[in-house]
Amino acid sequence: MTTDIAAPQTRKRPSLAAEDRDLAKQVGVRLKAARTRAGLTQRQLAEPRYTKAYISALENGLIKPSMAALRFLARRLGTVPEAFLADADTHWERLDAELRLAAGDWQAALDRFLAILDTDPQGVGRGLCLLGMAEATYRLGRPFDAIGHATEARELLTAANRIVESQRAMYWLGAAHHASNDPARARMLFEELLASTTAGTADPDLRVRILIALATVVAITEETTVAIGLLEEARSIGADLDDRRRATLLYSLAQSYRLAGDLEGAVRTGTESLALWKAIDSRAEVAGIENELALVYLALGNIAEAERHLAAGRDHMLAAGDDFRMAFLTNTDAQIALEKGEVDRAEGLSKEALELAERTGNTRARLTALLMAARAARRRGKTKDATALLESAATLAESAPPSRLREVLTEWSELAAESGDHARAYELTRRALAIR
Repeated sequence: MTTDIAAPQTRKRPSLAAEDRDLAKQVGVRLKAARTRAGLTQRQLAEPRYTKAYISALENGLIKPSMAALRFLARRLGTVPEAFLADADTHWERLDAELRLAAGDWQAALDRFLAILDTDPQGVGRGLCLLGMAEATYRLGRPFDAIGHATEARELLTAANRIVESQRAMYWLGAAHHASNDPARARMLFEELLASTTAGTADPDLRVRILIALATVVAITEETTVAIGLLEEARSIGADLDDRRRATLLYSLAQSYRLAGDLEGAVRTGTESLALWKAIDSRAEVAGIENELALVYLALGNIAEAERHLAAGRDHMLAAGDDFRMAFLTNTDAQIALEKGEVDRAEGLSKEALELAERTGNTRARLTALLMAARAARRRGKTKDATALLESAATLAESAPPSRLREVLTEWSELAAESGDHARAYELTRRALAIR
């Protein structure tokens, strides 16, 4: 991680981009004409929401109004926002799409970006649309689509020297690789991005997002100390985080604390995260943190609480319609069933999780499902079935974090010892111990 040794710089508001200046002037001229016709002063038009200085800046084309401001001003002048935007190009349509993206209306934002692409914009215009589409498709649980959009957006925006937007495209590219079960690629992208956004000069909001994302990827490899350090740095930056960002930060801390064995910390941060996700009404994320809390309570031996959180999580994930992440919850359900001694149910749930994982390309969930199915078969005395499942799991775990391969090999060696194949058990144990 790099350290910023340059003198502190004062962050200034970026000037209006050249490509938007003509549009801003056009809107300013029309706004001033409409205000004059209505017989209002700048102060009268502005109150009670805005200031005279803001209206003056708009009329002189120095700044762009938001869609919310346009709607307010149009109502005050007895017209509609389109009256100020007539003959405008796709910049304002993109602004509308970006506002919907910021409001969490992912599908509506995506639809609008697609409509803009139908007009065949080139260069920066196309790159910015693809950047929005990358976030929208990622949010909609379509990581492979997001990879394609983010890759092209990054290329176009880098070529146009739009550094900040290019970094954002790289962020969504890393997030999409992580969601598509390619943590190695995601980690490389986030580490490169973190190095290019040094503390003190970078947008603090973007740096917080990168730190959280990198910590999430690192936590999968069980480098919990590193993950917690990244998250604590994110907490210390002091950026004005919205509820979604704070919820994500706390969610990542909960996962890292659980993997580090700090179950009390995991419950505390997980509960805080859950409250924020519920306030946002983000069903898939609520389901994810409910599943995390179920795993924490399972580790604490509190089966009743684990079942309560899991049931709530399944309801939310069903409502979200996210089969990719539902595979994780089904695996947790299988773990709980095994803990309760309900072997038949655990076997059925592990098969359900395996089907979901294979259908959605969720290799992480697939590995866990194979392991759960093997444990259920082992409990039922089906040694051959359990061995075959563990062999498949070991092959899959070769490309997973080392701790996962070690877990599978240890389970397999115990099964071999139980069946009297001590030579195989010794070989598997040696392989497990050699993993670092």
